[in-house]
Amino acid sequence: MPFPEVPFPEVPFPEPTTPAGSRAEVFLRYLDYFRSQLAGMLASLPAAELRRSRLPSGWTPLELLKHLRYVELRWLEWGFEGRAVADPWGDQQDLRWHARPGETLPGLLADLLDQASRTRVIVESHDLGEVGKPGDRWAGADPATLERVLFHLLQEYARHLGHLDIVVELATGRTGELFSAERAVARAPRTLGTSRSSPRRTGSRTRPGPRSRCAARRRAAGRPAASGRCPPRRECRWR
Repeated sequence: MPFPEVPFPEVPFPEPTTPAGSRAEVFLRYLDYFRSQLAGMLASLPAAELRRSRLPSGWTPLELLKHLRYVELRWLEWGFEGRAVADPWGDQQDLRWHARPGETLPGLLADLLDQASRTRVIVESHDLGEVGKPGDRWAGADPATLERVLFHLLQEYARHLGHLDIVVELATGRTGELFSAERAVARAPRTLGTSRSSPRRTGSRTRPGPRSRCAARRRAAGRPAASGRCPPRRECRWR
């Protein structure tokens, strides 16, 4: 998907079978991919949706973007390297994510791209086992290693991109990684406060319910069908 007015490169998924020279390079590839997905999803949203919240928690897509840029700054520059940062919590106001009225999608993505280049320099110039510098980032605890910091960044991106997936589906009805033709599923956008008009079906001709799927797996394994009540789900090895 092209990113109109967004200075951000498209990055393919870092397949686990693709050779990598080091664990550090694996971390960097995943971070590049997550940022690219973030940019693509934000570029797919109508302009009005960038400052709109579709969730009760109240955050907007622009605020999430700004937050992720500051997450990298806090953990790598302010935290691991122990640099003096004028406002490490510049993504927050009154303990909530915040984007100023004049901040735009292209501008915030440019900031993230600049932060990404600084992240790469830090990762490539340190060993993964190196311990960070003492400082306020650690709140009195022992500093973490670079590898632990990078694991934390990956979970931040994965978690928040999942949040954004939901927002994009609510706003546009589109699902799938960058809505590729092979994987996308088009649905009508749902408005807030709507609900299903009928109970969810647990079985049909095209999608059998849990009990029939269980029986089919037992038959395929040459075992007799279960009789009586099924055991609790957590104890059933056929589900």
